[in-house]
Amino acid sequence: MTDSTASLLTRARRVLVGGVNSPVRAFKSVGGDPSLIVSGRGARMTDLEGREMIDLVGSWGPLILGHADPEVIETLIETARRGTSFGATSPVEIEMAEMVCELVPSIERVRMVNSGTEATMSAVRAARGFTGRDLVIKFEGSYHGHGEAFLIRAGSGATTLGVPDSAGVPEAVAASTLVARFNNLDSVHALFEAHSGAVAALIVEPVAGNMGTIAPEPGFLEGLRSLCDRHGALLIFDEVMTGFRVALGGAQALCGVRPDLTTLGKIIGGGLPVGAYGGRADVMAVVSPSGPVYQAGTLSGNPLAMAVGLVTLRRLREPGVYEQLERTSRVLAEGLRSAAKDAGIPATLNRVGSMLTLFFTDQRVVDFTTAKSADTARFGRYFHEMLNRGVYLPPSQFEAMFVSLAHTDADIEAVIAATRESLAALA
Repeated sequence: MTDSTASLLTRARRVLVGGVNSPVRAFKSVGGDPSLIVSGRGARMTDLEGREMIDLVGSWGPLILGHADPEVIETLIETARRGTSFGATSPVEIEMAEMVCELVPSIERVRMVNSGTEATMSAVRAARGFTGRDLVIKFEGSYHGHGEAFLIRAGSGATTLGVPDSAGVPEAVAASTLVARFNNLDSVHALFEAHSGAVAALIVEPVAGNMGTIAPEPGFLEGLRSLCDRHGALLIFDEVMTGFRVALGGAQALCGVRPDLTTLGKIIGGGLPVGAYGGRADVMAVVSPSGPVYQAGTLSGNPLAMAVGLVTLRRLREPGVYEQLERTSRVLAEGLRSAAKDAGIPATLNRVGSMLTLFFTDQRVVDFTTAKSADTARFGRYFHEMLNRGVYLPPSQFEAMFVSLAHTDADIEAVIAATRESLAALA
């Protein structure tokens, strides 16, 4: 007899921390018990109770081809039959590196790792090693993985040194991270001036995704490039989420700004654990074995992730792919916006490519402060209303929805219809 969801969640809470292996899965932001997913195909997932749902999470972004894409699965099986890991370089790693360098021109050399967190941690270490400086600037509300240098939020002012946002982060580590406001160049300028000659790098999501989807204001990324050049700091684009998601060359291809270092993940692994960091050849030359900055990984460049990542990137190179994603995402965004308006519920819809967030606020959302004006309680009710109607949304107001190539027009129409019913129930 198959265990029920309730009994399995009880078992999970006895052996897994909080019953989950990643906090957002616990549904704390929306309340209620989490779903237990047993399978996925195309744009849909099925939970333990047999309920089929249209998925707008896509494993938090990697599944741009949808769940269990036949070519991905076939490649995975074929690759696994030859061996799952060698602890030595294999040809598929080289092929993946060539593909990444070709598609993202700012990346002249790349190092494969196993997660987005590992990529961002390693990129910052390389930047410090290259510049000989210690301080790093990040933005309030931006998430770059759970590395200690990133679990920092702003203090009372733009020039305030960071304070730990998580237990276990030493204050000495927090003090090396400076926090600015997204889309606010003045706050960045003030930090550079206050710590002249001490900032190694500025790391930014060129399109924010971890406080909900927030686009850069015109001139913001260009301004960051200029400030970094003026003060001798490296500019790091965290494209773990946006890389190959918003455009084939990532967000940097859309904005035309060339970073010194870029971090990647998610899509380049086709749904398997993966990460990468790369950039200017002279900067990457500081990384071992070429240089003194040590970084290593037993499973880095794992052939399974590399093989299915290559399948994904090749598919994304096909003509019309991003046009399809743009059209599908635009229809969804317009439908959600219209549904909120008709229900008389204050809402702001932010979208960049196939990333989008419906914020329950009447404010224009441009940074973490304005994102926090959203009605999170209303979002929680909306989440469960949608779940009851067969639509699986990110279980947090401050996350992005992701559209995949597997979402059909009928799927999008169903999501819009479910939103209309859900918001009518909340009005």
